[in-house]
Amino acid sequence: MKKLVSITPASGPVALGHYSPGILAGNLLFVSGQIAVTEAGISLASESLAVQTRQALGNMRAVIEASGAQLDQVAKVTVYLADPEGWPVFNQIYADFFGDHKPTRRPGQRFLRRFSSRSGCRRIFG
Repeated sequence: MKKLVSITPASGPVALGHYSPGILAGNLLFVSGQIAVTEAGISLASESLAVQTRQALGNMRAVIEASGAQLDQVAKVTVYLADPEGWPVFNQIYADFFGDHKPTRRPGQRFLRRFSSRSGCRRIFG
């Protein structure tokens, strides 16, 4: 079995607990859930859904690129919104972020309540 490789981007927020931002397992990259926290560790929880979504997706991109992968290799994203009414805002930013690439997607909510965040992402790709 190949050794697991921890991925921590040079630019991106520090992990808020005992976990890796990403784990490379063979040709699969597992990325931890990302919320709106800046590289300096500042929470953007009081900002708009649009600001939070852009930050969370940017944090995701940092982990992906630190592994040597690209956004067009993302196969699945689990989307977390605290308020389903924000879906149109999130969906437009998400579409702009991925462009023509359309990974599979699943909505979820539980993750965000712990961090008072309005947006976040989780994904698996290889």
